[in-house]
Amino acid sequence: MKLLEIKEILDCECIAGEEYLNEYEVEHAFGCDLMSDALAFSSHNTLLITGLTNPQVIRTAEMLDIAAIVFVRGKKPDENTIELANKYHKILLSTREILYTSCGILYKSGLKGVTIDE
Repeated sequence: MKLLEIKEILDCECIAGEEYLNEYEVEHAFGCDLMSDALAFSSHNTLLITGLTNPQVIRTAEMLDIAAIVFVRGKKPDENTIELANKYHKILLSTREILYTSCGILYKSGLKGVTIDE
């Protein structure tokens, strides 16, 4: 699913990386507030959905090659986090929806969750 579609589906504000919205496509989504979970279970071409807005989220996304992050509950990162996102060419979106609802809307729209290998 194109990130531009996700922006529209969740009625997001684009905080950073608007010029990349039409370039990137994600295959899965992963919602969490623990970056250790993201590190353990996320994969390439994944959209990270979180309520955390600190620089560790950007660093985690960079380590996992995640192109975009959706911040829930209308949260927005501070300027330092935005600068870090711009440095690594990350797309930052903010939706007023809660984490649970955001994941449900995207799942209903056809974006699957990350598969956890056992």
